[in-house]
Amino acid sequence: MQADEYQKKALTTASRMTEDDMVLNGALGLNGEAGEVADHIKKVRFQGHAMDKAHLADELGDILWYIAVMSEGLGYTLSEVMEMNVAKLKKRYPNGFEVEKSINREK
Repeated sequence: MQADEYQKKALTTASRMTEDDMVLNGALGLNGEAGEVADHIKKVRFQGHAMDKAHLADELGDILWYIAVMSEGLGYTLSEVMEMNVAKLKKRYPNGFEVEKSINREK
């Protein structure tokens, strides 16, 4: 599935919201879902739980849903956000990741 196709399908399950509400819902939802991922990893690392890859993949899907909603609220397609990110990374690390460039990088 392509990114923009996913975004269109995901948005059919979003409640009717203003653009501002989509941004707020996205920001809050991303934090909640990222917390669920972090909690699972914490339990694996420090509490003896087994890594549940399917559970983590499910949480990543939830994160992707919130990214799709927030992107829409900001007026971007997922593919545009992805392209912007790749351009930023290419500018920051033109030869691939380098520790020195990471430490002394332009914002």
